[in-house]
Amino acid sequence: MRDSTRLTRRAALGLTAAALPLSAAPSASAAPRVVGGERLARDGIQVRGATGLPGKLTARSWLLADAASGEVLASYRAHRRLAPASTLKMLFADTLLKKFARTDRHRVTDADLADIPYGSSLVGIKPGITYTVEQLWQGVFLRSGNDAVHVLAHMNGGVARTVAEMQARAEDLQALDTHVVSPDGFDHPGQLSSAYDLTLFARHGLADDDFRAYCRTRTADFPAGGKKTFQIQNTDRLLTGAWGLGTYDGLIGVKNGYTSDAGNTFTGAATRGGRTLLVTVMHPANGSNAVYEETAALLDWGFDRGSSVRPVGTLVTPLSEGGAPTPAARPAQEAASAPVPAAKGTSSWRLLEGATGAVAVLGAGALALRRRRATTAGTDRKGRHRG
Repeated sequence: MRDSTRLTRRAALGLTAAALPLSAAPSASAAPRVVGGERLARDGIQVRGATGLPGKLTARSWLLADAASGEVLASYRAHRRLAPASTLKMLFADTLLKKFARTDRHRVTDADLADIPYGSSLVGIKPGITYTVEQLWQGVFLRSGNDAVHVLAHMNGGVARTVAEMQARAEDLQALDTHVVSPDGFDHPGQLSSAYDLTLFARHGLADDDFRAYCRTRTADFPAGGKKTFQIQNTDRLLTGAWGLGTYDGLIGVKNGYTSDAGNTFTGAATRGGRTLLVTVMHPANGSNAVYEETAALLDWGFDRGSSVRPVGTLVTPLSEGGAPTPAARPAQEAASAPVPAAKGTSSWRLLEGATGAVAVLGAGALALRRRRATTAGTDRKGRHRG
């Protein structure tokens, strides 16, 4: 009797499950969507409708997009989370650029420079000298100066507040691969972004006239104290033709970076025939010129073949500009995405110490910032840390 009762119950359960409406059953559409389109989470090169991609691309991740339409024309592991180095300064600029007038002046103090990670790239800011905001931004864009970043961050209320605002800005841009630990892009455990997110930062930044002007500036005179100045040159080699590279015709920026953890990273933009293309290349396997060479090769392909390409994804619109929210999910290809490691030790500043009030004021977006502490790590080939 017991056996027959069990059999009857099992049969009833089976009939109940079979009778459930289709909407109650799990489906592929219920799975979290990938920002910009599910193809961007796939492994391997993503391209449709065109051939002839450059054959010697060694980058661990890259993306090519049309700046006007936001269409992603081709990509490779676009959402792979990697250390961004100083390309993260694009997000820093997009977050703070409109907070100060170009003509505002600031006399630098020792406290402004006290929390710069040892070995950072510097433009040469000194305490006691007064700089205009325009000069500070030239230090950020041209020389990737972490000293200029930290002065601006202190003008903004401190490093902790700035980091929180950058994270909130990333959330608004729907750059969900990005985790900000420091404002300068320096190597810290857990500081990550992706080719997709960096391209979002570049696209949105270039819509601003000041951002666009700074990143395309080749040289500038920088204060050295009193009436003395010295010349600084942009470290973007496709813009200046340095290190044996020719300048790229039509290049308009955007930002390069190097650290021992990130290797070389670069987001570049160029305009030809009225069309602007964006390329982000992260961590190529070859030498320091490879990031520029691979960027140039992808730009060439885009301008040559781009009209026949069918998009494999799109650069989404910021939420604050009416963009449709994408479910907050990390890319599907977790195997190819770098995990966020737990930070160890103590950084040269405590990112959130004493900043509770500042974070609270920033609203819900800033709450996405994970409470982490970071340590500086890595040196370049000459024994220096870079940003």
